[in-house]
Amino acid sequence: MTDPNAIQPSELDQLPDRDPEETAEWQASLDAVAKAAGPHRAAYLLRRTLERAEGTGIALPKLLETDYVNSIPTAAEPAMPGDEAMEQRITAWNRWNAAAMVTRGSKYGVGGHIATFASAAWLYETGFNHFFRGKEADGSGDQLYIQGHASPGIYARAFLDGRLTEQHLDNFRREAGGGGLPSYPHPRRLPWLWEFPTVSMGLGPLSAIYQARFNRYLTNRGIKDTSGSHVWAFLGDGEMDEPESTAALALAAREELDNLTFVINCNLQRLDGPVRANFKIVQELEAQFRGAGWNVVKTLWGSAWDELFQLDTTGALVRRLRQVPDAQIQTYQTRDAAYIRQDFFGADPALVEMAKLLSDDKILECFHVSRGGHEPRKVYAAYKAALEHKGAPTVILAQTVKGHTLGEGFASKNANHQMKKLTVDEFKAMRDLLDLPIKDSDFVDGQVPYGHPGADSPEVRYLQERRAALGGPAPARRVHPVAPLPAPAEKAFASFDKGSGSQNVATTMAFVRLVKDLVRDKETGKRWVPIVPDEARTFGMESLFPSLGIYSPKGQTYEPVDRDQLMYYKEAKNGQILNEGITEAGSMADFIAASTSYATHGEPMIPFYIFYSMFGWQRTADQMWQLGDQLGRGFLIGATAGRTTLTGEGLQHADGHSPVIAATNPAALTYDPAFAYEIAVIVKDGLRRMYGEAAPGEDPNVFYYLTVYNEPLPQPAKPQGLGIDEGIVKGLYRFNTAESAGVTVPANAPRIQLLGSGTAIHWALKAQRLLADEWGVAADVWSATSWSELRRDALEADEAALRGEERVPFVRQALQGAEGPVLAVSDYMRQVPDQIAQWVEQDWSSLGADGFGLSDTREAARRHFGVDAESIVVAALAQLARRGEVKATAVKEARVKYGL
Repeated sequence: MTDPNAIQPSELDQLPDRDPEETAEWQASLDAVAKAAGPHRAAYLLRRTLERAEGTGIALPKLLETDYVNSIPTAAEPAMPGDEAMEQRITAWNRWNAAAMVTRGSKYGVGGHIATFASAAWLYETGFNHFFRGKEADGSGDQLYIQGHASPGIYARAFLDGRLTEQHLDNFRREAGGGGLPSYPHPRRLPWLWEFPTVSMGLGPLSAIYQARFNRYLTNRGIKDTSGSHVWAFLGDGEMDEPESTAALALAAREELDNLTFVINCNLQRLDGPVRANFKIVQELEAQFRGAGWNVVKTLWGSAWDELFQLDTTGALVRRLRQVPDAQIQTYQTRDAAYIRQDFFGADPALVEMAKLLSDDKILECFHVSRGGHEPRKVYAAYKAALEHKGAPTVILAQTVKGHTLGEGFASKNANHQMKKLTVDEFKAMRDLLDLPIKDSDFVDGQVPYGHPGADSPEVRYLQERRAALGGPAPARRVHPVAPLPAPAEKAFASFDKGSGSQNVATTMAFVRLVKDLVRDKETGKRWVPIVPDEARTFGMESLFPSLGIYSPKGQTYEPVDRDQLMYYKEAKNGQILNEGITEAGSMADFIAASTSYATHGEPMIPFYIFYSMFGWQRTADQMWQLGDQLGRGFLIGATAGRTTLTGEGLQHADGHSPVIAATNPAALTYDPAFAYEIAVIVKDGLRRMYGEAAPGEDPNVFYYLTVYNEPLPQPAKPQGLGIDEGIVKGLYRFNTAESAGVTVPANAPRIQLLGSGTAIHWALKAQRLLADEWGVAADVWSATSWSELRRDALEADEAALRGEERVPFVRQALQGAEGPVLAVSDYMRQVPDQIAQWVEQDWSSLGADGFGLSDTREAARRHFGVDAESIVVAALAQLARRGEVKATAVKEARVKYGL
């Protein structure tokens, strides 16, 4: 009789079974093994069969998890080159100095982390001694994303090899006086050492993926051969909770980035306690990475476990290791052998028998000390396997103990991330454990000494010889001396000076047109890197598809549906455009890699990343800080900008605040240009400053943020006169006066200055006419291209004044002698123009689009926020009425007249 609950073949596979009898035999064999040897043996055989199938290329779904053991058996570990005893001594000195540096600094209350490097020391030392390529060999060397909390260990190694002094170490986290060390990897603070800022956790792994991808981009485009560069990202298992940490795993696998290795330090602890108290983070990460298509290497157990695994003839040990949650593994680290015998081994009769063969010392060695991440031979085997694996990125899951070698007060304690110092007795115990030649008398007045074997010691010579063989010191950041990029032909910029005539052109389109001309430049055109998150058609960039191509390492393996159209969707291996799909975070990571290529690879690239302005600074501002910290250069373009310009889209798309957020970033030069010619002037000056000849005192390590609009409007010709370009770059110039605008006003008419930015200048120009024609008021209109640059200049003037220097802010210089009050307006919240209010000598007032956005027509939205031309007129009359220059009744009359 057929079992009604049995799974029928048709439920398992849509394909017909061509040999049901053979299928039944396989199933019967499995049933027989399960019955005779138990379900665990059956499961073991199935796993091994699936692994064999995967290894031979048979198309089967991959196993998402493997046993909780090392991927590389001890017998398969390659011989480790070099002098392991010497490397043990070097690592001991680095462990000591890392802990000493943080402890000595604790008296200043500046903080620091000891336990992370203590757990990860061999993960770094093995790489530095055998794998990480430096900048002084051919190519660009490797790119190292160092886990931020491990920075004391990196400083300790730089001290050992002579790149840092004791004074540097004593100024850890104390930079104000000069000569100090930043808390974490900060290229802007220590630009000769650090390449990549990583401690805003989650951004490191995301950036590492896109850096590896950008390396391939440079090679495929023929810019530079980066095939010798490998990207190493050192991460914490707790850090993997950040969504950015795993956001691009599929991209890395899809594009077969075998030039990328993640090393995840699985010490099972995050800042407050266990990463996965009731679960197993290693197994979770393995499934996640294998599911995404990565090669996974697990380095979990040290050599002391070899004897236990040899005794495990029933599989009971492996099963128990899979069962025990991480928090209990952490507890074993702190408990005695009797507890471990009872709790771990006592759970299975086979393990009880195994434990009888083990001494207490053996059990404590296994559960307290022996982890794969603490043994250089096992780490070396994992790194070698990662480099030899082709066709996919590799993640190494290395199990360690947080606080290893720091003593019982640190190891595996929940609070060890916040513990900033060791006592003298703890240091002496650590000294004895590490066998360091430090005498009790070296502890003067209770202060722990730094340790150094001497500049000409065997340890230092060995360290330096290994680094020389690998291409020089690491980590290291180098800005190669390259000639400034030649300025593009003037024609590309000057073409905007005459305006658009009767044609309506949105500033978004004007920018795209400028880029089209610039990418054709024979000298610099190939260095442009257009980046867009699946919105190219929104911004009118589809015309670039066939001419530049969309980058794909596979090229175009299909016939595009629009192949017969002029602007067809063209992918190419040497494509120039990075179209990332719907990922602003991924696009920003692209931008960061491209914008720092001048240092990473000695190849200056000119990225521009164009995006919905609402989804830039609001969504990925942390990456913009990362960009500034990494000294990136390029153009961020906030398109479809403004609170009221993107008609119909509504609250979630209505950007009324990105310039406010951008103004908080010291590296961002934020512009809100109104006209096409302003965009041309700003981009031209940006190319000069970032890629050409920066003026004395100018920092080239900045990036530009330009807001552009999708509202088609007439583009006027560039005004004639001196200082227009200077005003555009510095943030303010007079676009016209009432007289030059051709409006008729009576003699001695009241006068007001209207300052507008971006699309708002068009409302100001309309208000200028209404004020003249209907109220007899003369208005001059100014284009405020950058409120934040005006503020920055004014702040610098204030600082100069405190030093006794005479300096007038540019905004005050520009408005000097301008009659009447000032009324500022933008398509952003009033806080944007109000940035400069305190430096304006005239009476000040402002209008802006404060509050939430809404869906409606542009006209209705502007009336709702009170920023349209009629609202500007009423606000102008109110200012003048307060000064007694127009009748107070005029304000009410205007409100009634315009229906406000």
